Amino acid sequence: MKILILGAGAVGLSVAAKLSKVCEVHAVCRKRSADAIAARGFSMTGIWGEENFRFPVSDSVPEESRFDYIIISSKSQDTEAICRQYAAVIRDTETVSLQNGIGNEEIISAYTDRVIGGMIITGFEWQDDAAVHVSVEAGPMKLGRFPNGLDEPVERLADRIRAAGMNVETSSTIRSELWGKTLYNCALNPLGAVMGVPYGSLVHPASWAIIEAIVREVFLVVAAEGVRMPWPDADAYLAYLREEQIPATAAHHSSMLQDFVKGRKTEIGFINGAVVQKGRGHGIPTPCNAMMVDLIRFRESLAGGERS
Repeated sequence: MKILILGAGAVGLSVAAKLSKVCEVHAVCRKRSADAIAARGFSMTGIWGEENFRFPVSDSVPEESRFDYIIISSKSQDTEAICRQYAAVIRDTETVSLQNGIGNEEIISAYTDRVIGGMIITGFEWQDDAAVHVSVEAGPMKLGRFPNGLDEPVERLADRIRAAGMNVETSSTIRSELWGKTLYNCALNPLGAVMGVPYGSLVHPASWAIIEAIVREVFLVVAAEGVRMPWPDADAYLAYLREEQIPATAAHHSSMLQDFVKGRKTEIGFINGAVVQKGRGHGIPTPCNAMMVDLIRFRESLAGGERS
């Protein structure tokens, strides 16, 4: 099996490294990471094991290459540009979104009818241009035909990911899984970034009150979207978040906080911003999510990041 990883950052390179043990992988990433990995290999530490990996990397797709699967793992704001740049490769290839937020699969669908939705809820933290620490995991990776269903190509890819030592499950309701992760990200990612604390600190009563308000708004929007969540209501999810997800990721620092440090724009437009946009379309007020979007935009401007 030949797999291409496009927009490979900390997530994509870590997945590529593990997959390189069981299939042919080529990762397309930033030139400085490609050069560093070519020179000294890719170093992984943390809960996925500690090892130095060697696999092909570059800052563009090799000419005349063909692959069985493409995994897009870029920041969500880069999805459109990546699809446009590599449209000829994507067109006839099973293409997976392994990204944050809502809307990536819809963008990819304009370039191919072979879209697989993916959800990964694992913490990846850059150590340097060729090293990532895998810090926490709140659940298995999920894969499913987008917008719903399962088929042989999905199951075949899941088998390879499983053989590579990663925890993965298939889902016939991948939209629900994507909204489930977005719910988690809406609640914790921007607030952890603005406050500069790991997720475990956000159970403080003052921050928890904000989380409760964010989650209740998201549930209203999800219901209007016609998506059935694994939890019957906001209270059930809040209990799961507090008792299961936060303890499992208590030491993790928000990816948006990492973006601030690097002066990069965040994915807020595809996370809380997507909730605000869809809420507006349904006539549902989402003031707490809108507030988080504004706070992140402001912090982006201080960090020198571009608007997303």
